[in-house]
This record gives sequence, C-alpha cells and structure tokens, in this order.
Amino acid sequence: MRVETVGDGPAQIAVIGGIHGDEPCGVHAVETLLEAEPDLERAVKFIVANEEAIEADTRYVEEDLNRAFPGDPDGDTHERRLAHRLSQEVADCQILALHSTQSYGGKFALVDRVHEFERRVCPHLSVDAVVETCDFKEGRLFEVSRRLVEVECGYQRSETAAENAVDITREFLAATGALPETVAPTADGGTEERPIYRLTEPMPKAAADAYEVFATNFARVTAGQTYAAADEREYVAEEPFYPILLSAYGYEDVFGYAANRVGTMEM
Repeated sequence: MRVETVGDGPAQIAVIGGIHGDEPCGVHAVETLLEAEPDLERAVKFIVANEEAIEADTRYVEEDLNRAFPGDPDGDTHERRLAHRLSQEVADCQILALHSTQSYGGKFALVDRVHEFERRVCPHLSVDAVVETCDFKEGRLFEVSRRLVEVECGYQRSETAAENAVDITREFLAATGALPETVAPTADGGTEERPIYRLTEPMPKAAADAYEVFATNFARVTAGQTYAAADEREYVAEEPFYPILLSAYGYEDVFGYAANRVGTMEM
C-alpha cells in the first residue's frame, strides 16, 4: 500500500484508488493529483491500495479487498491483512474511494445512507445518481467509516473512467475544503436534482456458460419483464425494481442488485 500525504497538519481527508487491481482509474486519479502538486488548504492522504493486485493486473490476489474489511493483522490472506492496514490509515478521514464497472458508462455515488455528510458532499460531485448500500456493506470499506463516498467512474479500463476519476477527486476535495470551491457540477448540463436509490436485494445468477442482460441500469424494470438469462434460463421480475450494477459478467454469482427509488438530492 502506497500512502502519500500532501498538505500541512494531520490529514482528515483520504482519496483511495486501486482497491481493485483491475480498475486503474483510481490509481490514475491519485497519480495525476500528486503530479499536479495542488495547493491544498487541508492535508489529504492519497492512497494506492492493493499494489500487488495492480502489479498482477487482477481484481485481487487472494480475496476481494472490498469484501475483507475491517480486516485482520494476522489474517490468512493478503487482502485481509491489507484491509486492516488500510482501515487504520483512514479511520479518522472523510473518504473518497474510486472504482469502475463493467455495467455503466456514467458516474454514480454509493453511500451507506444519505445523512448530513452525504448531503454536504454529494451535491459537489458530477454524478448521475446516489445509491444507498444500507444492508449490503458487509466486508466493504463502509465497515470502517460511514464518512465514505464510493464513486463508480465509468467503464473499467476506459479513458473516460480515468478522466472522470480525476474530475470526481477534484470535486470531492473542493467539497471537503481541501481545494477552493468551484461551481456545483451538473451531470447532464442542467439538472439540479439527482435521484437517490436504495439497494434492496441481489439478483443471483446460476452457473452457466453464457449470460445476457436485457435491462438498463437505473431504468425501471416492470413486473413480468425478462431482465437477464443464464444459458436457456430466463430471469423474470416478480415486482418492479431499478437495476444497479447490472451486467452479464461483472460478478461471479449475481447479475447485480435491485433497488427502489427513494427520493432526490438537490445539487
């Protein structure tokens, strides 16, 4: 794990890239900000998390780091030991963690719940939506801190995701007082509100040779609609929902998550 602190005094803000070794956008953002040597008004920790997985160009070495928190200093996997070290490093920080997906080309934020911290920070971020993870945080960085925003920055390994990660980082640093305030962003050139979704359940998938998805992330699936298939087996919605992180091959055992739309956030 690489940690570089920029600015004077104790750092209470952290930006993390490379939690997954096959998602280079966050590492790009961290390195871009460090190279730019910004004149920060508050100290910030810039962290590249899973260096071994990054070097191997794989999601993780022994287990998913974002399912290993809070970790264990004597854990039996590299990621479990690393999760403990990272937990200690950011325990007192307001945190931005940068990710990318195989499911969505835009940007959206994942939070524990929308409370005061989220309403203060998220309006500064040029995201399309805010998603509450709620009961789906076991083993994730949310186990360590509730003052955390994860942002999915776009398609995995794309230049757009890398550029988005830099923009999101600058916006987060402005929102937390580390960079001068900028004009509040809009994701689509004028919308003043963002939808808030709340995850309700995973969408399991059976073992198969081939998978397909027929729904679109953040677009409502109606009852009776076929939203995915595993070989010849079709998956049909029993009740309406909004798919989040829906993709054919993004996860080993689920297509993604179902969610309800629960409100909006003024941006």
